Amino acid sequence: MMLIKQFPDISMADTLFVFALEAEAGNVFAQMNTVFTGIGKVNAAIALTKAIHQRKPKLIVNLGSAGSQGHGKGSVVCCTRFVQRDMDVTPLGFARYQTPLSDTPVVLEYGHVIPGLPVETCGSGDSFEINHGDAPYDVVDMEAYVLALIARNEGIPFVCLKYISDDAGSEAADDWAVQVHLAAEAFQRVLFSAPS
Repeated sequence: MMLIKQFPDISMADTLFVFALEAEAGNVFAQMNTVFTGIGKVNAAIALTKAIHQRKPKLIVNLGSAGSQGHGKGSVVCCTRFVQRDMDVTPLGFARYQTPLSDTPVVLEYGHVIPGLPVETCGSGDSFEINHGDAPYDVVDMEAYVLALIARNEGIPFVCLKYISDDAGSEAADDWAVQVHLAAEAFQRVLFSAPS
């Protein structure tokens, strides 16, 4: 199991798998220590904070669907950098994506790399983004930023894998609805299959 090799001192029971939706977990993660946060940063923050205090995980693994214009549908990427893409307080003189009066950098760097996967920056926001152009992120979702921030603040190792369900373009909503159900099997291959 690749995940166990990455973290030999952390058991599966001490690993918290975090998904936004049950559809992303399928039956693959049914018997594991999982939490389903619901969609969006606020729901994710509430659910993860509650789960940390109740379950006291030693590792947090965020698995979910995302859009990307640089990676094909069905691929899995590892995110170790995060941007809060809907934070925009530029009229007050702050940089785009910067949280005012916070020591959190515009690009939050936190997370472990899974060997063999592309490493990317994820832009999280409470909107279904379909064109991110020249933004400082390659992958878009709606929860990962806050999950990484909480894991960092709590001092818990964090892994974030995203299954690319759509190209973040005009057909993204339709693509997501079809592809999201395939995510769990892709995560299973990456995390639990013996290397060939």
